[in-house]
Amino acid sequence: MAKFLALLLMLPLAVLAAEPATPAAAPMTTSAGSLVQLLLGLLLVIGLIFLLAWLMRRVQQIGPRGGQVIKIVASQALGPRDRLVLVQVGGEQILLGLSAGRITPLHVMNEPVHLPDGEPASAEFAQRLMELLGKDQKDKS
Repeated sequence: MAKFLALLLMLPLAVLAAEPATPAAAPMTTSAGSLVQLLLGLLLVIGLIFLLAWLMRRVQQIGPRGGQVIKIVASQALGPRDRLVLVQVGGEQILLGLSAGRITPLHVMNEPVHLPDGEPASAEFAQRLMELLGKDQKDKS
């Protein structure tokens, strides 16, 4: 790679050496014009890259947000790496236990838990969840 770069850097010198001698002002204007054209082309390409990146982000955001099949209803941290998550899939709600590198289904709700939109889970949700889990634990014993 270094040899290639050195060759590219030496190429303009070889081309200038091969040209016949001309007045000093002529090569400078040609070089300056080439440099300006190169910089404008570079700015155009960089601008095009940023424009395409912006368009890609916009297109990805347009996707169906309201029509999601899987929704997180509530989440409760149990520790630094453990949490409970209530997920709604279609008309069914499932309580999941999340730990480091592991997802465990804990309970499928018989009656869905309803929370007002935009309101986080409250202590009532936690109490109802514990009641449901307590009933489930008693049923298994």
